[in-house]
Amino acid sequence: MPENDDADAEFARDAFISYANQDAAVAQALCESLERRGIKCWIAPRDVPPGTLYAESIVRAINGAKVLVLILSQHSVASAHVGKEVERASSKRRPILALRTDAAPLTPALEYFLSESQWVDATAVGTEAALLKVGDSVARVKEPPAWKPMNAGAATRPAEHSAGRRRIWLLATCVLAALAIAYLLADKFWLAKHAAAVDAAATASSTEASRSGDKSVAVLPFEDLSENKDQAYFSDGLSGELIVLLAKTPGLRVPARTSSFYFKGKQATLQEIAKALNVTHVVEGTVRKSGQTLRITTDLVRVEDGTPMWSETYDRKLDDVFKIQDDIAGSVVSALKVSLFGGASPRATPTANPAAYTAFLECQEAGRRESRDSIAQAIAYCQQAVDLDPNFAPGWAILGELIQVQFVGFSVTTYEVARPKVFAAVQRALALDPALPEAHYAMASLLYQMDFDPGAADAELKRAISLDPTDSNANWLDGYVADVQCRFDYALAALERSRARDPLFTDVHIQMGNVNYRRGRLAEAAAAYHTALALDEHAGSVHYRLGLVALLQGDPTAALAEFEQEPDPDFHSVGLPLAYDALGRKADAESALAHAESTAAMGAAYQIALIYAARKDADDAFRWLDRAYRQRDAGMLWIKGEPLLKDLRPDPRFQKLLHQMHLD
Repeated sequence: MPENDDADAEFARDAFISYANQDAAVAQALCESLERRGIKCWIAPRDVPPGTLYAESIVRAINGAKVLVLILSQHSVASAHVGKEVERASSKRRPILALRTDAAPLTPALEYFLSESQWVDATAVGTEAALLKVGDSVARVKEPPAWKPMNAGAATRPAEHSAGRRRIWLLATCVLAALAIAYLLADKFWLAKHAAAVDAAATASSTEASRSGDKSVAVLPFEDLSENKDQAYFSDGLSGELIVLLAKTPGLRVPARTSSFYFKGKQATLQEIAKALNVTHVVEGTVRKSGQTLRITTDLVRVEDGTPMWSETYDRKLDDVFKIQDDIAGSVVSALKVSLFGGASPRATPTANPAAYTAFLECQEAGRRESRDSIAQAIAYCQQAVDLDPNFAPGWAILGELIQVQFVGFSVTTYEVARPKVFAAVQRALALDPALPEAHYAMASLLYQMDFDPGAADAELKRAISLDPTDSNANWLDGYVADVQCRFDYALAALERSRARDPLFTDVHIQMGNVNYRRGRLAEAAAAYHTALALDEHAGSVHYRLGLVALLQGDPTAALAEFEQEPDPDFHSVGLPLAYDALGRKADAESALAHAESTAAMGAAYQIALIYAARKDADDAFRWLDRAYRQRDAGMLWIKGEPLLKDLRPDPRFQKLLHQMHLD
């Protein structure tokens, strides 16, 4: 346990008892029970010294206590002073033990601060037994080691806590990989224009490919041959599920969905695709759906000589879709002789409800378009899926992720409205399946992008990766989180792991550029950004980032050219004032800044703060940083290590923001 470095002898106790006034009788009974066992307690108002300020006494008592014991009830949940006491104890890293007296739901703030607390539920074991259990637990504080988790019989925890550390955050299976398809290229003469970028991305994963020998296969998007061409959601979903199943097979390397789907609609040969993805085999197929009847054809091809290694046609009813996926996966695995490694074919059982699964596939198709309207549509489909099958854990996980995307990407609602919905959906997924990697990923994303707690997100990501080390999205987010913490070497290593599995994923190259930009390796940053643009010439924010690189390299003319090419309206508007200022075009700069403040304040408050910081206007820079924090602008995650903010770092206001962002 941490040392009581800011305590004093007058207030030193074993336990601080926190309670709402309405629970005074329970608090007093608890205090008497603990003190009969020789446990020294601090409880207000009894222990507030005469003549001292009440609030000051509370702070000093929490500092001096070894553990905070909370009477958790509907009254304490609603109590502002209890919330402050819990927050203080958490900030001083004091263990928190909760004696729960009713089933009142927690506020988001209490959910946050009680993430690692121990629980004794008086409603389950009775008040007298609960008091004894609390005493047993607090007594452990007085013995080395200072604090130990209670054993399974010592306390019960609510269902939403059963997955372990909760506040620790695109998904490990195709559940959220579908969202990453937003980075696909526009339909043009792709191979001729982007061959160099594909070759570079492919080279990055060649080491892993060589280790896999000829045990590598890419699953290409199945073609929809239905009469009305309206079953893309189903054919894409089937391909994605097959990718997930095969990726779980030991010894078999399978590129992630983003890279495999990168070629959808492109004029590319199998040899060109295989070269880009560093695979020796491909699976391709077709889907024809008529009513509730499916005909699926699949082919496994050795790319080197075009030899068909295996081909099969399946005629099934829609309610047998999981059997179809199992059959295809098992046949492909056998053809590649992966069974030599002792790996059994994985099973596909996300839901047994065909209607729920169809709604889930519709959700993926809508989410892939990643616009404001399509995300709202995806949420509606996903809600329909979990309504049809309330035990559909992956459905709950993606529902939480989609609501988060709606908040972070489109500012549709407020943090106070969105956060409880996201948390409830993800917690439902974890309660249904504590070992579901994508649910831990979704929790990590919530903690990172909504709660601004990179440390907690990092721990949850480690859990997701331990459950599925092959997940490229989890490794991508792992690198992203490490970057904002300025752990640059680790960040690049994690991003390399993601790129090895998903070499054509645009954002992994953007994040590599961000790492190098922040650590001052500007040429390497520019190279990564150019690779991202070669993969997707419409990728948002990349020209803006290249403009920042050019400014730091002392070339404002080149910076202006990049900012002018930026397709994202917000990033376009916040880049121009920086270049105009650097070029001495003051009137243009003022006009552009006024435009940015009127149009981009909701989506780019952090970037507006950078403009003022570059002008050496600290007060206005902090005004916009504070606004960005209040709005939960995801740009705030970059505050530590941002080159344009270096002059603000000694300012106490900057240190306060770092603390609020859990980056100090």
